[in-house]
Amino acid sequence: MIARLRAFGAFWYDFVVGDDWRVALAVVLALAATYGLAHAGVPAWWVLPAVVVVVLPWSLWRARSTR
Repeated sequence: MIARLRAFGAFWYDFVVGDDWRVALAVVLALAATYGLAHAGVPAWWVLPAVVVVVLPWSLWRARSTR
């Protein structure tokens, strides 16, 4: 039973985090910011696209520079 739970957790960690934990952290922070802004009554539709515009080139630059 423990082995199955460990395998299940490892799958989800690999699925969510993948190769770069920094991108996963940026997505979690963007979702939290979206929630906070929307909960405060501020239109927050723009947060996730803005994070993608910043994080995607940054991630690609980091992947390219490490090779």
